[in-house]
Amino acid sequence: ANRAVGNPAGEAALEITLGPVRLRAEVAMTLALTGAATARVGGRAQPVTFALDAGDEVTIDPPARGMRSYLAIRGGFDVAPVLGSCATDSLAQIGPAPLMAGDVLAPAGRAAGAVTDPGPGPDLPQAGAVLTLPVTLGPRTDWFDDATVQRFLAQEWTVTPQSSRVGIRLSGEALAREDARELPSEGTATGAIQVPHSGQPVLFLADHPLTGGYPVIATLHPAALDLAGQLPPGTRIRFAADAPFADIDPEASDVS
Repeated sequence: ANRAVGNPAGEAALEITLGPVRLRAEVAMTLALTGAATARVGGRAQPVTFALDAGDEVTIDPPARGMRSYLAIRGGFDVAPVLGSCATDSLAQIGPAPLMAGDVLAPAGRAAGAVTDPGPGPDLPQAGAVLTLPVTLGPRTDWFDDATVQRFLAQEWTVTPQSSRVGIRLSGEALAREDARELPSEGTATGAIQVPHSGQPVLFLADHPLTGGYPVIATLHPAALDLAGQLPPGTRIRFAADAPFADIDPEASDVS
């Protein structure tokens, strides 16, 4: 979106989840919308980059495919960074507040350069589709027996509406553990798949927390994270492991 309006790559953009969203321009401006949705002005669909005059309204309807869209303005938005970031951490509630009805976003008017074609977007998933996501087993796969691990990999999981930037809650045949102990909380990577007591996995996204005492059975490959962020409710997914789980034994390492 920033390339499409000539902004530097790190300029803040507005993340829009599903929709509908309606915005009114108070001054003339140039916008770009990328991701899942398409903008409409006066009832007409717009290209990725489009111009508004003062008084124009842009409508962004829920997309038929995907989950999230990104709106950039030429010259950037006038938003004050918090701890060096313009993002909102929805779990920790740090950063600029999420937009509400009636809020005003002001253009910053910073210098912008030549626009660049952002290229075609990826093929986004839609509700009911079945996708396979690559994972690496671990780090806590050994907290589950082999039959449970195979059930995790073999079945289709459904993305539920109880999903957010924190994580995607999945629904399927529950994964049981004979050992109901909890782990000490530990850090996780984006894409970690945690299994709480309910046995229904949670795929951690951008605002994920620590583990909260539950084991992480596998972790999504980094290359699949963008696709995971676009999974709408109703999508069905399967996980494909690149290799069997192998525990790390530091005592066996040859450091000579």
